[in-house]
Amino acid sequence: MKRYEKLAYEIADMIKSGVLVPGERVPSVRQASKTFSVSPSTVYQAYFLLENRGLIRSRPRSGYFVCGQTKQKPPRNTPRSKSTTSTSVDVSELVFSVLGSVRDPDTVPLGSAFPSPSLFPIQRLAKSMAKATRLMDLHSLVADLPPGNQELRRQIAQRYAIAGVQAPLKELVITNGALEALNLCLQAVTSPGDHVAIESPAFYVSLQSLERLKLKAVEIPLDSSGGMDLRVLADAMKKYPIRACWVMTNFQNPMGTSMPDAKKQELVSLLSRQHIPLIEDDVYSELYFDREPPKPAKAFDQEGYVMHCGSFSKSLAPGYRVGWAAAGRFAEKVERLRLMSTLSASVPAQSAIADYLQHGGFDRHLRKLRHSLEVQQNQMRASIDRHFPNDTRVSNPSGGYFLWLELPNNVDSLELFRLALKNNISIAPGPIFSATRGFRNCIRLNYGNPWTAELDKAIEQLGALVNSL
Repeated sequence: MKRYEKLAYEIADMIKSGVLVPGERVPSVRQASKTFSVSPSTVYQAYFLLENRGLIRSRPRSGYFVCGQTKQKPPRNTPRSKSTTSTSVDVSELVFSVLGSVRDPDTVPLGSAFPSPSLFPIQRLAKSMAKATRLMDLHSLVADLPPGNQELRRQIAQRYAIAGVQAPLKELVITNGALEALNLCLQAVTSPGDHVAIESPAFYVSLQSLERLKLKAVEIPLDSSGGMDLRVLADAMKKYPIRACWVMTNFQNPMGTSMPDAKKQELVSLLSRQHIPLIEDDVYSELYFDREPPKPAKAFDQEGYVMHCGSFSKSLAPGYRVGWAAAGRFAEKVERLRLMSTLSASVPAQSAIADYLQHGGFDRHLRKLRHSLEVQQNQMRASIDRHFPNDTRVSNPSGGYFLWLELPNNVDSLELFRLALKNNISIAPGPIFSATRGFRNCIRLNYGNPWTAELDKAIEQLGALVNSL
């Protein structure tokens, strides 16, 4: 890392930790040069980098200041009640109405679950796809049946090893995206009528999976430290015969929070003692803004009870639908279920991604993608700060591409969704993230699109609608 990049990271950490607050002046170039023992040119380069990321801005003849205002507060993670209930899930109709709004090309996709395709190396991937198609033969069609393409699995296993995670090649099963991986894992360890612990709020896909498999949701709230409240989970395990626990440990969708490593270790230990599988949805882990990548709960698995699921859809190739499961002691069962369901992921897509991972500069692409997402997050937060009511609470995730907003108590996010849609703006209302239709005054916004005047205008209109309710 170059000296100016190191300095930029240090100042960014000061901003994110609250040492430097929004609206406050950052040290002058002369002060920073003296304090950090670097040249003025290094400071200028660092400040230029921070400006590009949307963290600071210069004012003529006044210096540099931290972006934003001080009115934003994080959403409250802890619900009013910490008691748990077992709930049959019925959210699909509501979810489908929201997803339908995202398909309209004339609608501003703030409610989308996907980042902009413009952020991905589509042309370079197309070359890998053309190469894979050209070299494909009858043998590869059979060889790439479950558990999947050998070279792709080897590349994924290497990335696990670099991250300090033990995930043997024999444990990896390639799937049609992470959703299939998660569903196969859930199927492998549950039967209709079983209880499954999930986060609250939770990504609506997990709720739909439970609904489809006729499973009962036991909603566990998130706490202020990030991730599930483990005391509530422990109590729920005494109250209900929980057969599995589905969590998103890093950059949780929709709240964006991440579970600290010590808590991940505690979660794995708590569940393993009771022989309860942990299904870990970790599709956003590559989209971190800090210096080091977050660890998955899988890193603390000693008994093989963690079923870790990942995907290239969020970090590299959205349309290719290639994911995987590192299913621990349940890997063989997951592989058999894979054979009995969709049989195989696209053979050319598997080969194309394997080729890209080997030759295409995946880590270079990821650095560029993370930078873009961090800049876009800061730009959206600044716009929300300008246009939304003062008592709006906004998350500040250190990765992923979602913001979670807690609006004033009188705002009904379903009504806001309907009004926004009339203005060609899509949002994701809070109730689709809960089996009990909670979080009525909350919304999720997607900052995965390059910032434009159109997006800023959409945030302004959305803020005006919130003020009108």
